Amino acid sequence: MPGYEERRAAFRWQVPERFNIGVACCDRWADGSGRLALLHLRDDGRAERISFDALKAASNRLANALAAQGIGRGDRIGVLLPQVPEAAIAHLAAYKLGAIAVPLFQLFQEQALEFRLRDSGAAALVTDAVGLAKLSGLDLPALRLVLAEEGLREAMAQASDRFTPVDTLAEDPAVIIYTSGTTGSPKGALHAHRVLLGHLPGVEMPQDLFPQAGDLFWTPADWAWIGGLLDVLLPSLFHGVPVLAHRMAKFDPEYAFRLMAGHGVRNAFLPPTALKMLRAVPDPTRFGARLRSIGSGGETLGAGLLDWGRATFGCTINEFYGQTECNLVVASCAAIMPPRPGWMGRAVFGHDVAIVDAAGTPLPPGTTGTIAIRRPDPVMFLGYWNNPEATAAKFAGDWLLTGDQGEQDEEGWFRFIGRDDDVITSAGYRIGPGEIEDCLLRHPAVAMAAVIGLPDPLRTESVTAVVVPAPGIAADAALARILQDHVKIRLAGHAYPRQVIFAESLPLTATGKVMRGSLRRQYSKEPG
Repeated sequence: MPGYEERRAAFRWQVPERFNIGVACCDRWADGSGRLALLHLRDDGRAERISFDALKAASNRLANALAAQGIGRGDRIGVLLPQVPEAAIAHLAAYKLGAIAVPLFQLFQEQALEFRLRDSGAAALVTDAVGLAKLSGLDLPALRLVLAEEGLREAMAQASDRFTPVDTLAEDPAVIIYTSGTTGSPKGALHAHRVLLGHLPGVEMPQDLFPQAGDLFWTPADWAWIGGLLDVLLPSLFHGVPVLAHRMAKFDPEYAFRLMAGHGVRNAFLPPTALKMLRAVPDPTRFGARLRSIGSGGETLGAGLLDWGRATFGCTINEFYGQTECNLVVASCAAIMPPRPGWMGRAVFGHDVAIVDAAGTPLPPGTTGTIAIRRPDPVMFLGYWNNPEATAAKFAGDWLLTGDQGEQDEEGWFRFIGRDDDVITSAGYRIGPGEIEDCLLRHPAVAMAAVIGLPDPLRTESVTAVVVPAPGIAADAALARILQDHVKIRLAGHAYPRQVIFAESLPLTATGKVMRGSLRRQYSKEPG
């Protein structure tokens, strides 16, 4: 079998001038054969088999229903749904329309949703009863169509299942995925249709040369995130591989074992936090989950976890690395190269990855610097939505700067050292402090607030708020709970501060910026 060096040398990108994600992931497999696309495990426990033929008909109906209401090429369509077939259908319909999908996490609350829908200028939203309830009172002047529940079903039932997809260029915009930053509001990473083709090598490597006959892919990661959407759902459908879809309100490790074993899952993307929770389950082999491949990203895995993975699942857990703006560019692949614990992998075929200095100059092996990717690259974003300044700041010459510190050795293996900004990595989510701080400051009991990540053995980092109370406000446990609920209700359930530390003041720079690094150093040694 060819090794890494041979495969990398032989690799050539095949990105056609015209390409449409919806056609590539659905219509080309809908040949009347009934080929399985989604295995939907419903809340009532029933497994629903959905073919590519049915997926094509449903996405055509939704595309026609949207078009009938004036939604078309270039319009933004919000998708606020969990891991259910309607989410996949909405994405495929948006792409075939030539519109731009805006995936939205169902745990987002009113403030987070309002910002993303307003910033993207979304003209339509596809959601369910849970999402619909959150729209009341939001100021969304561009939003002119909401399809949810019975309204969605009726609109699709009345529409034709025949639709001619828009003939899009590979460079045409397809999806906006919002990513958390260290200051201010989240930024929308705008990706072209080619982003799917750019993802394929980075899926194939850590999934041990995916696809193989009999593969069935599952992840607990929500399809609203790039890890669920472009690391699992769309690449699998592109290859004609079925995906197990299941709404999991909260990750239950024993249930996850039963789910993988019971439905014959062969491939999985399991974030490090999920792996740690699975590892805590006694005698995991009793469930009988045997997988062909597992990929994980977001945190370096140790030798102990790799050994546990082999004993439990019968395969080596491969690591991968990337970020929303330029995803899946480094990976390991046990099928063609032995893993090196503590090192996340080598450059994925087709990507030029290096360690550079602040000016974008590549550094020699063994030197710590910024992990960077050279443009042009099919997986790289087009830019931040309506934010050319932030887009320009992301680059040094032709190198996209990830904001992560790393090291590369003589053989091309990369080691992750840490972030050089204040983004928090918690339970597989990358959480920006700015949005949480803004939410806290809206509470009248808060004079100042800073949000940091403190080390956590399960979540990697725990979201922690350091709060200066307003004059006359008692800093006690009751106030801490009030502030936690304030964020949870208004922003997102996964981003609320699990710790609230009260302080008399915050360390500031000469220009008045909070020194989060100073707070991290202080409270890492002195837990609140």
